[in-house]
Amino acid sequence: MPLMFAQFWKLLTAWSSLDTWIVITAALTAMACSLPGLWLVLRRQSMMGDALSHTALPGLLLSMLAITGARSMGWISSDQVDLSTQVALISGAVVMGMVTTVLTEWLQNLAHVDGGTALGVIFTGLFAAGLVMVRVFANDAHVDTDCVFFGQLEGVLYDTWSIWGQEIPKAACLTAILLIVNMVLTIVFFKELRLAAFDAELAITQGVNARVMHYAHMALTAATVTAAFQSVGSILVIALLVVPAVTALQLTWRLRTVVIVTLVLAGVSAILGQVLAKTVPAMICGPLGWPEVEDASSSGMICVAAGLLFLIATVCGPRGLLVEGWGQLKLKWQIAEEDVLGTLYRTEETESPPGLVPLNVGGAGWLSPLLLKSLKWRGLALPLPSGEYQLTPAGLGHARDVVRRHRLWESYMQKHFALPDDHLHETAHRIEHYIDPTLQKALDSELDAPATDPHGKKIP
Repeated sequence: MPLMFAQFWKLLTAWSSLDTWIVITAALTAMACSLPGLWLVLRRQSMMGDALSHTALPGLLLSMLAITGARSMGWISSDQVDLSTQVALISGAVVMGMVTTVLTEWLQNLAHVDGGTALGVIFTGLFAAGLVMVRVFANDAHVDTDCVFFGQLEGVLYDTWSIWGQEIPKAACLTAILLIVNMVLTIVFFKELRLAAFDAELAITQGVNARVMHYAHMALTAATVTAAFQSVGSILVIALLVVPAVTALQLTWRLRTVVIVTLVLAGVSAILGQVLAKTVPAMICGPLGWPEVEDASSSGMICVAAGLLFLIATVCGPRGLLVEGWGQLKLKWQIAEEDVLGTLYRTEETESPPGLVPLNVGGAGWLSPLLLKSLKWRGLALPLPSGEYQLTPAGLGHARDVVRRHRLWESYMQKHFALPDDHLHETAHRIEHYIDPTLQKALDSELDAPATDPHGKKIP
């Protein structure tokens, strides 16, 4: 283990300025994507981000053709091409995002199909149209599939803008601008976004045009996706739209907190992903006989890091598997203990005055020894030399409460449901563990404080 940490630290000390800019660019991109992605998740439209990243293709191609034509006609100078291209690409993506949204809603209403089906049809149709346009208008263009899928984070310093004498990656600048825009719009229109996401009809009654909010959100998502796509690739864009938001929802349900946690998780995913990309491949592949493998794709590892954070939140979060499993285990143990207490009480009730006679426990199966030891430790039951147990005064009080709940529920069922008396016990045996003092008081009032249950047994 010390050797492993030593190797990890040695690999990490090779960190360079390129790695720093990769992290900055990836973190800005992740946070910029996660904000519109959060509202997609809340609206249950997570796959819309994937669709927009593909349906933007026709808009991007038309934008490039327009820029090429404008340049050939002298409308755009060589110095203006770079900025004009970025504006044109984002504009084309925004237009196609709106077209995708409108066509999806139109097909959903026209064909009476669900939103997912309509989106699938429009998504594949527009993407196919974009591929045909590529073949017709840009057949000679070379498309690097690795760049399309994984982006070009490792090459961010090859395309920079000089700002105040400092060379800043162009991708970092673009995504920083989009992040600021997304944050400002989220803060300014937080109430409207929240209403439109959770209850569109209520939003309308409050004077919020949910349809306009939806279209504006789709346009902003399309612009963000397009800007991020150029630097980090399609896989990471799709992951960053959804995974940080879903992870945040595993940790909290307070919406303002969810927004903040989503941004934090997006940034942490970028940092952790780059650290893993520089260290894990060499640490794993070296001992396996592949020393030439020294690192991995930054975009791919950032996706892995985001997935790991989601897994940790799902398992260890406040509503994670561990907490939920522990809660269920505690509930089952409580139910088993109450069953034992009820059995002790009923046995004493039939044999002699409660709390005086030792008895054997039945009905708890193989857990009986453990449960009896637990009751002894809590001072609810006492063991006798014969190996039997009897209730203590405190245990008698708990047992009476369990039996009282059971018999009150049996009386309630008999009064309100036409069931034979021999059908009442099983239901009451299940419900008795969930009746709190308030409900117990309400049952007693509803039944006019009955003295006996349907079987003629006294209600404690």
